[in-house]
Amino acid sequence: MPMTYEAYLDEVTTLLTEMFDMSDEAAIKHVMRVQAADFFTLHDDHPEMRTQERAVQDAKTIFRQIEQSRAHTPPRQSGKRNK
Repeated sequence: MPMTYEAYLDEVTTLLTEMFDMSDEAAIKHVMRVQAADFFTLHDDHPEMRTQERAVQDAKTIFRQIEQSRAHTPPRQSGKRNK
């Protein structure tokens, strides 16, 4: 049985914390970020997409996107600079 849209987002957030040892705050931030980028638009329009199996797939996809973006981000420099 499909979940409500809100319950689906909560489930994806919970899966990110459980499957990838992510903090609640980080998981919420990432779900909100992909939601703002229209990742879940079809889920809102098509309730049949809001299943447990799909939530697992989406959590994995979001985590892969996070990992890929980290790979393309240059490392931060320390606060002090030598003159």
